[in-house]
Amino acid sequence: MPRISLRNEILPEPNPSFFRKPFYFLCSSIKFGSIALPFLKKKEIHVISPHIASPGFTVELLSARDDEYNGVIIDPEGLPSSANAFASALCASLSNWKMKGKKGIWLEIPTELADLVPIAIQEGFKYHHAEPEYVMLTYWIPSEPCLLPASPSHQIGVTAFVINDKREVLVVKEKCPCSCSAMWKLPTGYIDKSEDIFSGAVREVKEETGIDTIFLEMVAFRHAHLVSFEKSDLLFVCLLKPLSSAIAIDAKEIQAAQWMGLDEFMGEAYFHEDHMWRKITEVCTAAFEDRYHGFTAQQLNSKLEGRLSYIYCEGSDIVLC
Repeated sequence: MPRISLRNEILPEPNPSFFRKPFYFLCSSIKFGSIALPFLKKKEIHVISPHIASPGFTVELLSARDDEYNGVIIDPEGLPSSANAFASALCASLSNWKMKGKKGIWLEIPTELADLVPIAIQEGFKYHHAEPEYVMLTYWIPSEPCLLPASPSHQIGVTAFVINDKREVLVVKEKCPCSCSAMWKLPTGYIDKSEDIFSGAVREVKEETGIDTIFLEMVAFRHAHLVSFEKSDLLFVCLLKPLSSAIAIDAKEIQAAQWMGLDEFMGEAYFHEDHMWRKITEVCTAAFEDRYHGFTAQQLNSKLEGRLSYIYCEGSDIVLC
């Protein structure tokens, strides 16, 4: 019995009588909805209809595993590279999952197989999120509202208040075209993937100024919405203790850096207009002077999550009954 290969094999020219529909063509440079796929190659994909009528054909299902929520996660390493084989296997797999009462389907398509994305979109998959290595698509089978989690909605940043025993604050001028480039400000940046908040603050200070520090407290955080790409933004304010004093700036990101007296820093003109950053500096100063206590980091094991992670709380040495 002939079978449709799921590997890198060239299928023979099909007999049109085997299919309910004629050939259809998908262009990999198509823009679907409001999301463009610029990484797709500028070429046509010739895909035969996956709705096979002849009983002489057996279509293999996509390799997949069940998740904890009666859904399915498709194995990206098992995806056929052939557009024809993928279209047929995806159609057959969806029919199978619907008969089994499955709910959410997760389909990760590696960048090197990006030509398969338009095929999945035509079958009803929707974009979820993308990384440099892949694009994630989802398909919700039940008729009720989709319960799959939405794509990431927040970006996380850190700002570091580094103050020495002379009450001098480490400040920088960023090298960027925005209006803040002329201002002395606290070192600020985004944390990396899988990076802890306090580690990100220490790293940002080291990268921008060359100053070694240790984390003392998380004193506050700011929550804003509709920032970059209409995402929400969380900015965590960390109090750090300097371990060195010699400044060596990163010339790619920073124009200048210096130790500035706290009173001089608080006297900067923009502080009188920017109530948010004035409040942040006041809270950090209070924490430095031991008039305010923020959150310290404590690493604990979670049986529910099955891993070690950090909790930020006041008084990590408190014993709760």
